[in-house]
Amino acid sequence: MVAAPERVELVGGLAVDVPEMSSNDENFCGADGHVLVRQKGAPPGVEPNGKTFHIRTFGCQMNSADSERMAGALERVGYMCTDEPDAADVLIYNTCSIREKAENKVYSALGRQAKRKRGKDAGSFKIVVAGCVAQQEASTMMRRVPEVDIVMGPQFANQIVSLLEQADAGQVIATDNIQIEEDIATPRRDSDVTAWVNAIYGCNEKCTYCVVPYTRGAEQSRKADDIRKEMLSLGEAGYREVTLLGQNIDAYGRDLPGMASDASGRRAWTFTDLLNHVHDVPGIERVRFATSHPRYFTDRLVRACAELPKLCEFFHIPFQSGDNDILREMKRGYTHERYTAIINNIRRYMPDASVSGDVIVGFPGETEEQYLMTESLVRELGFDRVNTAAYSARPNTPAALWDNQVADLIKLDRLNRLNAVVMEVATERSQRFQGRTLEVLVEGTNPKDPAQACGRIRHNKLVYFDGDGAELKGRLVMVRMDRCNAFSLFGTMMEVLPIGSGAEGMGRRRENEYAAQAAEATLAKR
Repeated sequence: MVAAPERVELVGGLAVDVPEMSSNDENFCGADGHVLVRQKGAPPGVEPNGKTFHIRTFGCQMNSADSERMAGALERVGYMCTDEPDAADVLIYNTCSIREKAENKVYSALGRQAKRKRGKDAGSFKIVVAGCVAQQEASTMMRRVPEVDIVMGPQFANQIVSLLEQADAGQVIATDNIQIEEDIATPRRDSDVTAWVNAIYGCNEKCTYCVVPYTRGAEQSRKADDIRKEMLSLGEAGYREVTLLGQNIDAYGRDLPGMASDASGRRAWTFTDLLNHVHDVPGIERVRFATSHPRYFTDRLVRACAELPKLCEFFHIPFQSGDNDILREMKRGYTHERYTAIINNIRRYMPDASVSGDVIVGFPGETEEQYLMTESLVRELGFDRVNTAAYSARPNTPAALWDNQVADLIKLDRLNRLNAVVMEVATERSQRFQGRTLEVLVEGTNPKDPAQACGRIRHNKLVYFDGDGAELKGRLVMVRMDRCNAFSLFGTMMEVLPIGSGAEGMGRRRENEYAAQAAEATLAKR
C-alpha cells in the first residue's frame, strides 16, 4: 500500500504526486493524524463536568505520549473524550513539524474549526494547538488563525488544564523552554496492555535537516526512580509491556549530575544503568525502547539487552543515509562503517534480532552514486523495516537554505526505488520466522476479523491468529508462524503461557524447545 501522495508543482507547469512517506512507518501517525479514542466513562472517583475534549495527534510516538498526558489531565478534572471534533468543547491538535504535509493538514483542519468558532453557538468552545508546529511558529499561527485560543509547546502537555483556565481571559502562548514537571499520575493510556513511558525529553543534536531541537528543546532526562515508579504503577494496573521513549533514548543521563563510581569515566546514569534499574518491575513482562542514536549506542548497552530477559530483541536505530559525505553534511556524527559495526555487534550477541531504521532520500546535494550507497546499506544489513521519506525542507534548519536542493522528480524516483528494495529485503528477512513457534503478547482482537487475536513477537512484528482476542488480551502465548509477510505474520496458537512468564524468560525457552522438536521431527522423516 502506498502512502497518500502530495501534489507537487514543478517547473514548466508539470505536476506529480509525491508520496510524503512510505506506508511502512508504523511509528508515524501520518499526514491525516490519529484520533485519540478513550474508554467510555469517567476515571474512578472523578465526577464528569459536562464538557468534552477531542485530540487529533500528528507525528511520532513522543507526540502520542504527550496526547495521553493531556487526555489524562483533562479526564482527571471531569472532561470526557469524544471522537467527534464538532461535538467537542475543547479541540486539541497535537502537531508535528517534521514533514510539511502534516503541518499543512493542521492548518486545513484549523480553517474548518475557526469557522465554527466564529458561529453564534460557539459558546466556550476552545481550540488548542499543541506540539512541535505550535512551538515553532506560535505567533505566526495566532496571526493566521486568530480563533486559536492556546498555542503550547510539548513541554506544557501536563499543564493543559491551567492553560485552559488562563484562556478564559484571552489567548495564551506557552512556548518558553522550561524544566518539564514530574507528574506520573497524569497519562491516561491509549492501550491497557502496552504503555509508553518518557525517559528523556528534547534533543541536543543539531542535524541540519531537523527541527526537533528547536521545537522540543534541550535534553532533559527524568530521574531513574521516577521512571521506575511510573512503571511500578503500570505493572500494578495490569500493563504487560513498556516502551521507554526519547528522541535519542541512548543519550539518557548526560544531563544528570555525577560520575560513575568505578572510575570508568561514565556519567552516574547511562541508559544501560536505567535498563538495569527498571528491568525487575513486577508485572511488566516486556521492555522496549525508541529511538536510538548511533552516536551513543555502546557495546555495554548491547550486552545488557542480550542479558536482560525482559528486553525485546528489536532495535530502532535511524541511519538516514548510506553515504559518508551526506552523513557529514547532515551532521549525524557517525559514518557508514560505524553504523555497520553497531548492527554487526547487535547480531553478534543476538543473531535473531530485528533492526529497523529511518532514511532520507534526496537530501540537498545527494548524487545518484550517493543514493546507491543507501540502497547498498539496506541490502547489506538486512533491515526488518525501514521508514523512508523524501527530504522535506523545514523552517529554521540549515539545509533548507542550501542552493543544491534535489529536484522533486528525482526525489520521487529514489523514494520509489528504495521502497521496493526495503520491501524486498523485509520480505526476505521475515521468512526466517516461517514454521517457528514464537512468543506473542496478545494486544486484543484483530479489528478486521473478530475471530482472530493479534499481538506482537518480541521482534516487533504483528501476528494474527485464530483465537478470542478479548479473553487472551495481555497474555503471552506461543504461536506457530504459518505465513510470513514483510511486516506481519499469520499463525496458529499452540499454548498460553502462565502470567509472569516473561520475567522468567519462559517464552524464549519454549521457543528453543519447539525448535528442537521441529528439528527432531525433520530428522525422523529422513
